[in-house]
Amino acid sequence: MIFELLNIFWIPFAGFISFLIFISAINKSIGVRRAYVNLLLRIFEYGRVSIEHQQLSQNNLKTDDTNSVQFVDNADSKESTNGTTITRDAVLLPQPQEPAPEKPASSKKEEITFDFEKCLDYLKSGVESIIEDDVTSRFEAEELKSWNMLTRTNRHHEFISWKITLIWMVGFFVRYVFLMPLRVLVCFVGVVWLTVCTAAVGYLKEGQTKRAIVNLVLGTCFGVLSSAISAVITYHNEENRPLSGICVANHTSPIDVLVLMCDSTYSLIGQRHGGFLGVLQRALARASPHIWFERGEAKDRHLVAERLKQHVSDPNNPPILIFPEGTCINNTSVMQFKKGSFEVGGVIYPVAIKYDPRFGDAFWNSAKYSMMQYLYMMMTSWAIVCDVWYLPPMYRQDGESAIDFANRVKSVIAKQGGLIDLVWDGQLKRMKPKKEWREIQQVEFANRLKAE
Repeated sequence: MIFELLNIFWIPFAGFISFLIFISAINKSIGVRRAYVNLLLRIFEYGRVSIEHQQLSQNNLKTDDTNSVQFVDNADSKESTNGTTITRDAVLLPQPQEPAPEKPASSKKEEITFDFEKCLDYLKSGVESIIEDDVTSRFEAEELKSWNMLTRTNRHHEFISWKITLIWMVGFFVRYVFLMPLRVLVCFVGVVWLTVCTAAVGYLKEGQTKRAIVNLVLGTCFGVLSSAISAVITYHNEENRPLSGICVANHTSPIDVLVLMCDSTYSLIGQRHGGFLGVLQRALARASPHIWFERGEAKDRHLVAERLKQHVSDPNNPPILIFPEGTCINNTSVMQFKKGSFEVGGVIYPVAIKYDPRFGDAFWNSAKYSMMQYLYMMMTSWAIVCDVWYLPPMYRQDGESAIDFANRVKSVIAKQGGLIDLVWDGQLKRMKPKKEWREIQQVEFANRLKAE
């Protein structure tokens, strides 16, 4: 009896999974994901209104309790006749003092004086930087304007009212009991499919035919992998999609590669990894040209630049995708672009990627979470929703340095993606500020004092 029931439910479930994988593989959509996202938006809006209404009610209760208390302070206060808080009429003012006697004229031609007030702005800036600076806050999860029904984004709102608690419990069940096992299964199928297909394509002879097959295979495999995180991606200005040369984009997580590979094929450059990322790297290397470095080689700028030039000089190679920031930033900002990829010459294709944090935090905090922990968080989120803008190609101008060119490209990406353009190096996540940077701030402060 039990086996018969399992067969009854197993056959439709297997058919549904097969249909889902097939639709994802051919990069087609029947509108289920977008309808799911629109439903989530309505739930989030209902939750926001309910939470604000509940908080407003609590604040009104606290205000009523406070207004019922009357404060009496002898002669400095008056008794209130309407039950409101009493304010003091007397205001403490500094007492007038006798003028100080005049000091005898100094025999020195110039007397050095120090005004402590001039240091206050400097001290205020330092204290603000200690509390929250422009750098370390970029390596933490992005703050949400309203709660998205995930416990890890707020540990208080799920019990603010019975309706919100019920919605949260249903959402918890859907994400962990239904979506997560389904996503793990689809991810497993996608990784196996990618490994098998790239191994088979690797035996083909180099040429236009192989590249066309590789584009089809990779598009299919990454389409399946995108359904493992319920990715909803909107591409803008597709006429600017890179076909060769160097493509640079802001970096939020390893998912950036998946997001872009769903729409086109790219070569990748980066450090060799082990574990899950290593499996994907070795699979991709069988099908198309990529540049992988060992840890020691990645620090050799000349070696990296030489291999990059060799790749770009071959018109048959796909465009190479580079993340000049060198580390993941939390989807709010764009930090310093390394100049290496801008010294090669040729055309640069900028791409701006912006995730919607309401459905899930795509940022990978590698200092806090391992790759498997990160994938677990992605597969238990509601979805991964993002926009991708292909920007017009950019060229290095005459007399323009590589650093200025990199900053110009960075500012264009930041403006299009609605991100903050920062000059700081993203590697500050792993290292302390250089001594020279502190000295520059000290010199600027000294010059300001001299000017005053």
